[in-house]
Amino acid sequence: MSSIDELAQIFRKFPGIGERQAKRFVYFLLKARPEYVNQLITEIQKTRSNTKICQESYQFFIADNQNSNTSFIARDPNRDKTKLLIVEKDTDLQNIEKMKVYNGNYFVIGGSLPYLAENPEQLIRINELRAIVEMKIKRDSLSEIIFALSATPQGEHTEEYVKNKLETLTKNNDLKVSHLGRGLSTGLEIEYSDKDTFEQAFRHRSDI
Repeated sequence: MSSIDELAQIFRKFPGIGERQAKRFVYFLLKARPEYVNQLITEIQKTRSNTKICQESYQFFIADNQNSNTSFIARDPNRDKTKLLIVEKDTDLQNIEKMKVYNGNYFVIGGSLPYLAENPEQLIRINELRAIVEMKIKRDSLSEIIFALSATPQGEHTEEYVKNKLETLTKNNDLKVSHLGRGLSTGLEIEYSDKDTFEQAFRHRSDI
């Protein structure tokens, strides 16, 4: 395999990138000016070194100092800490933040579960979520957990799995558990939802 093919194989690991697009990336870089390629390498390395995973929300964040282990959202005293919104990935969180519809805290579960997954706890952050919920019940008087997962069969399966795993905690502490109301089209990922659609679904969320 040539170095061109090897680099294309690396690009194919990017989400949503097929063989043809991967090859386009490779040839674009081959034609690009050296200054651009060097800048790209530098920015990738800088982003990797300056980014951490928040120990409460599990979102990626740019650390303002090396001693910071939580994101600005998790630390913000103006957020409603009694609510916890569960999303699949960072891009979902970022899209919701842009809408300015929700002002509580988040938890990035890390993806969705395929049916018949043999080791679900290795695919999503279910153990970490349980620990955060326990902590927020004691520290923040957590009162509601809201599911904002993709309107897909896998998203629904993930919601059911997580809800069942949290059932003892939610029932023993009288927590409200809800999910987004109707409005999101079937198959739509939160990352691609618009403000009006999400706001309607959020305002009309229902208990589960």
